Amino acid sequence: MTETKITAEDLKDFRSAYNENTINRVLERSVTENGINNVAYDAQAIEKLNPVFSVEVKTGKVSNQKQSGRCWMFALLNTLKHQFGEKYDVKDFELSQNYLFFWDKIERANIFFDRIINTADKPLDDREVEFYLAGPGADGGQWAMAVSLVQKYGVVPTTVFSETAVSESTGDLNSILDYKLHKDAMKLRNMVADKVSEEDIHEAREQMLAEVYKIAAFSLGVPPKTFDFEYRDDKGNYHIDRDLTPKSFYEKYFSDADLDDYVVLSNSPDKDYEKMYRLASQENVVGGRKIEFLNLPMEDLKQAAIEQLKDGKAVWFANDIARQSDRQKGFLAENLYHYDELFDVDISMTKKDRLEYHEAQVSHATALTGVDLVDDKPTKWKVENSWGEKNGVNGYYIMDDGWMNEYVYELVVNKKYLSSEQTALLSQSSIELDPWDSLE
Repeated sequence: MTETKITAEDLKDFRSAYNENTINRVLERSVTENGINNVAYDAQAIEKLNPVFSVEVKTGKVSNQKQSGRCWMFALLNTLKHQFGEKYDVKDFELSQNYLFFWDKIERANIFFDRIINTADKPLDDREVEFYLAGPGADGGQWAMAVSLVQKYGVVPTTVFSETAVSESTGDLNSILDYKLHKDAMKLRNMVADKVSEEDIHEAREQMLAEVYKIAAFSLGVPPKTFDFEYRDDKGNYHIDRDLTPKSFYEKYFSDADLDDYVVLSNSPDKDYEKMYRLASQENVVGGRKIEFLNLPMEDLKQAAIEQLKDGKAVWFANDIARQSDRQKGFLAENLYHYDELFDVDISMTKKDRLEYHEAQVSHATALTGVDLVDDKPTKWKVENSWGEKNGVNGYYIMDDGWMNEYVYELVVNKKYLSSEQTALLSQSSIELDPWDSLE
């Protein structure tokens, strides 16, 4: 293996080259005093990002996931609540994220046990085993994971099952579940190695799952089996619907939102376009919705999103919101920070390069709720975030079209907005992705 030491002569050359350019001292003082982003910030990049859009979905107050990784749930429930609000004239209605979060913890532990048992013959340093053990208590997720939970358990209003101190700050719960699930994994692997009967293994995992249920219940509360739905609409009219189950509530009030009609479109140029891909390693519910993507050029994703927005429906999308973003002001602009110019180094990479070299990350999920079209071409997009009203413009962000090209990786649309050729692609067999794939 090649090894290269940094020599005293190397260090002398580095310092000499640095000192030769007098502007370096000026920039050193500026960056150390003000910070990298403040010096690299380009105010001109946001001049055209005014909060006016030619196409806009009717929305209300934004939600707030606080210190949790539940953006994928919030983004789906936000799209549902907008449909409810418009249909029943309740502008700021909200669905319980805590309710889905509870069931995700149970389901995720259950499928984790299956994966540990099914890979028990592999060594601990096997890449797949290491992936499953990396963070079994985590709370990030995908669109299909939220769909699986909704379709199995239904939904409830926030007034029926509210947030808790733990759901709003999930770090402690995730750590406890990591501890417990790692211990359970060790026990299950040892039982398989010792050739313990399947019946005894099943009994052990059932006890483990009951303990996860208890931890979740202490932390999040026990979800209701039935409830009365009571509210006033925006005209002041009183409504009450008694003795609903979470599933009957979903089926009655969200009958127009058939989640099976929706498909995830991805823009992952490190893979072939017009192919279906599956990420089974991330699925959270046994027998639930498969995590599948139809990979297409970005222009196809945009066109489908525009058509859905024109019909008054929000669009769930996954992105890397930490890149080129001003969280406080709520701007997402492709060239918001000029790091190359500041440091006089070339750090540019294509989207394909960033995915292949793990520089790209699908780190957040939000909802598109508007787009500004000029000559039928998008110039900027309205983004409903789930970080509360103190970010952006009352919680809404403005994204320029270049940022969408570079940092948006998935969006979800109704199949009716696909072309006939794109629809035909959905019938092909999905290509299985590795657990550590770039879309993970």
